[in-house]
Amino acid sequence: MFQLGKTIISEDILEKEFVCNLSACKGACCVDGDAGAPLSEAETKIMEEIYPKVKPFLRKEGIAAIEAQGTWVKGTDGDLETPLIDNKDCAYVIFDGKTALCGIEQAYNQGIVDWKKPVSCHLYPIRVKDFTEFAAVNYDKWDICDDACSLGKELEVPVYKFVKEALIRRFGEDWYMELEKVAEELKNS
Repeated sequence: MFQLGKTIISEDILEKEFVCNLSACKGACCVDGDAGAPLSEAETKIMEEIYPKVKPFLRKEGIAAIEAQGTWVKGTDGDLETPLIDNKDCAYVIFDGKTALCGIEQAYNQGIVDWKKPVSCHLYPIRVKDFTEFAAVNYDKWDICDDACSLGKELEVPVYKFVKEALIRRFGEDWYMELEKVAEELKNS
């Protein structure tokens, strides 16, 4: 672990390798698990605002779940998250054949909304936990991502480089440049 500004960072994000392999996992992270995608309070407001524009991209099951539960929910642990369909799929998930995709991201890709998706999804496999004085930035190892780990190793892409855009979105360009310096120093030591 090391500190960068108001973040405490696991060295795993510098040392582990990862590149999503959607053709292998079929987007399992959007349909497996026991909770929706983590959201910030600010993101809950965005979810409410964009829902009418995203709704045409969603499956009828997702629309029903959102209209019954809301555009976001409080999970069993009290954290804010996306609602689920029958405690399984994220309500915002859509399918291209057997591959799960994000309905919000599809609306973004088509220029309908200007918000890509929840930052927690964009950051995955990094998970950020905010505390009063700092944020913990950790690598989340999940067996459904074994193919992504293998592809990352094959392509020699560390986690922090794979999620560069999302890290900049969450922490800013200057923070990311400092992270790169730490990674370079670690690599050369």
